[in-house]
Amino acid sequence: MINLKGKNIILAVCGGIAVYKVCDLVRKLISADAMVTCVMTENAMKFVTPLTFQTLSKNKVYHDMFNTESWDIDHISLAKKADIVVVVPATANTIAKLAYGFADNLVCSTVLATKAKILVCPAMNTNMLEHQATQKNIMTLKDYGYKFVEPKSGKLACGTVGNGNLASVENIVETIIKEII
Repeated sequence: MINLKGKNIILAVCGGIAVYKVCDLVRKLISADAMVTCVMTENAMKFVTPLTFQTLSKNKVYHDMFNTESWDIDHISLAKKADIVVVVPATANTIAKLAYGFADNLVCSTVLATKAKILVCPAMNTNMLEHQATQKNIMTLKDYGYKFVEPKSGKLACGTVGNGNLASVENIVETIIKEII
């Protein structure tokens, strides 16, 4: 694997069942000597706790939009230090918020504040993914210059077979490397 020493990767972790796969993503990025910082939505924390990502990344996990522990404005400082922001698993909700410029949580605020590259890794039910609103929002983000790691087909958590599985962790890592090296 390529060495990512000195690279700051922000993982914007959203609340979908595929969030458990992000644990392996963190491990692989840390193994490549990247500095990984996780920013979580409230819904993501219902699937995996911040403690898990803190332990794996050996770094503070951010989730509170109104953190009063420091004078620092978290979404601005995170946005500035990022070499890339990876939205994973990107839910239909977060994709829609980003397409319309909503900044109602720390993930969306960080993405909107950054000048770094943005990589979106969708994962959701096939019908949600294929819905015209979601497709329009994805096209909007692509028009903004966001890069995508497309989901794959297979059996989804809901039992449906179709497109919407999170891309493989290896594919996501390869794309991150391609974007920041």
